[in-house]
Amino acid sequence: MKLQLLAWLFATVVLTCFPLKFCTTLHAEELAPPATPAASASASNVVLVTLDGLRWQELFTGADAMLMDRDAGKVRDVAALKERYWRDSPVERREQLMPYFWSQIAPQGIVFGNPEEASRAVVVNNMHFSYPGYSEILCGFADPSIDSNAKKNNPNVTVLEWLNQQSSFQGKVAAFCSWDVFPYIINRKRSGLLVNAGWEPLAGVLSSDENSPAELRAAHDRLAQLDRVADQMPHVWDGVRYDYFTFRAAEEYVRIHHPRVLYLSLGETDDWAHEGRYDLYLDSARRNDDYIRQLWTRLQSMPQYRNNTTLILTTDHGRGDGRVSWKSHGTDIPGCERIWMAVLGPQVQTDGAKPEQVTQSQIAATVAAAVGEDFVSDHPQASPALSVFPIAKSK
Repeated sequence: MKLQLLAWLFATVVLTCFPLKFCTTLHAEELAPPATPAASASASNVVLVTLDGLRWQELFTGADAMLMDRDAGKVRDVAALKERYWRDSPVERREQLMPYFWSQIAPQGIVFGNPEEASRAVVVNNMHFSYPGYSEILCGFADPSIDSNAKKNNPNVTVLEWLNQQSSFQGKVAAFCSWDVFPYIINRKRSGLLVNAGWEPLAGVLSSDENSPAELRAAHDRLAQLDRVADQMPHVWDGVRYDYFTFRAAEEYVRIHHPRVLYLSLGETDDWAHEGRYDLYLDSARRNDDYIRQLWTRLQSMPQYRNNTTLILTTDHGRGDGRVSWKSHGTDIPGCERIWMAVLGPQVQTDGAKPEQVTQSQIAATVAAAVGEDFVSDHPQASPALSVFPIAKSK
């Protein structure tokens, strides 16, 4: 009943409160194809998006028949789920699950971690769960002292904090995260970064009063309305906000403040998997794909970002590959070190051979390299950037 109530509230309250033009669509002029990009060694902006615990199996082969039942996947309506996501071939299934990723991101960018292409993407840390994974993503190396998901401030400097220390990025870095541990992973207290996470109020990220521009007041009011909806909804997880709220806050912030570095961390895929709900795990992956579509389309509609932005996608860990083990992850479950990555942008080189293996620890330096900065020069323990850019500019 709790999940049914959640679905009903979300469908009736949220969609009633927010016109579709703010929730799912953009104005026609914003959907126009961008102009041909000019050649450059680095972009001016970078967006990092993580989808918590989304398995490479679903990304590359779509829905898993073994889990589309009432036993292994706690699927409420098997026939309806198969109608949504089951197709005859793995390629068709993955395109049905994540249509934007496979129709736009993969053809125009570069994707790592597909076993069918002899591509391997792995985590370096030996924990295979979230805090160690996100620290590795953001700091560029595996710290063995980070061995739990406890809310302890990260002693290591993330690439987000480091970029914010550079004069051209100061005050232009922001993170919107569904999981409430991120203020500690990013060390909000030390870094001073804008990190909105968990069920924290959204409207506070856009300060507004009667003297503010109309556009800012309207955006603030939309987030305040979302806060009211969030307060009235049942929360399945105390520490994880529904991804819709996280995405909408990030989108409004981009519209108003134009950050040069944006981190969007979506979390529902992992939590529905831990609940054993394969149907809701797939649905959340599909929604995340559409959030990425909306965000990227929004960015390409804005002159500050059009043909001048790199998009990096990845996950923090893999999952098990069995009828029970798919729900979990950790060093005791084989295969949880396997992940995936994707990079899209005007300067990303998509031709040439891929390396046989890439690591999660390369993401931090790749984020910096995307905007022409050398993270490794100041943090030699970090792994080098992925070899996807024509030039890695030194500081």
